[in-house]
Amino acid sequence: MRKYFLVGATLLVLLGCILIYQNIIYDDKKLHIIVCDVGQGDAILLRTPGGSDVLIDGGPDDSVLACLGKHMRFWDRTLEMVILTHPHADHLNGLIAVSNYYKISSFISENLKNNTADFSELMKLVASKNIKTRYVYAGDKFLLGNNLTFQIVGPSKEFLDLTSPAGLIDQATEQASLEILINYQKFSALLTGDSQAAELEEAISSGLSRVDLLQVPHHGSRFGLNSDILNILRPRIAVISVGKNNKYGHPTAFVLDLLRSQKIRTLRTDEVGDIEVISDGSGWKID
Repeated sequence: MRKYFLVGATLLVLLGCILIYQNIIYDDKKLHIIVCDVGQGDAILLRTPGGSDVLIDGGPDDSVLACLGKHMRFWDRTLEMVILTHPHADHLNGLIAVSNYYKISSFISENLKNNTADFSELMKLVASKNIKTRYVYAGDKFLLGNNLTFQIVGPSKEFLDLTSPAGLIDQATEQASLEILINYQKFSALLTGDSQAAELEEAISSGLSRVDLLQVPHHGSRFGLNSDILNILRPRIAVISVGKNNKYGHPTAFVLDLLRSQKIRTLRTDEVGDIEVISDGSGWKID
């Protein structure tokens, strides 16, 4: 009996140590931006200073679950917010698995649809779980406490109506994708999904300017950036979410040369895996 008591006590102590360690690691009151390595697609996890978990896109498959398991407390199965930048498979498919493993408090997206089985399945899951849903446009803003804000800087409703008049993705070459500006005190990051240069130019004309961190649009596509945009945004670091040896040739030599010419430090998930940027609101570092 004493032996079992000692074993049980030891296990309780070990569990307590694990819980303390997890709290130290995951509750440092800083902003964590984790660009998950999900292959050719996008999935970005944000851990806020206030302890909320926000997932932006889910990648092409369930590999996003490994990223969430690595960067969230092992007992935490709640995502306070899930944002879908646009309804393409390499951004939405992983959210199907996420919605089955995690409780999602709110679902945010642009008001565009895709006539695919995967998009239909995702939206049925969102509806069946009674997840609060909101469609957003440029100008909408979310306050997450601790002087942390998410602001939608693109697309505007006018841009969305122009490029997708029937409310379906891929109706025009310049398809729309949510562009999210994150401001945490003195630190700023721009997450771009698959946005194109024309949409970024619209956001810049509405006041978007310098940022510390830039997610390179559309996995480094030729049509996501130009020198004029970079001259205004002047990021200190750029991140590219991209799969190894992908069939699209992403990131393109044009974009890489553009970033190199402006001496912008660039990190790629196909080269380094998950990319984690941490900010205390004053400075920032790469973990």
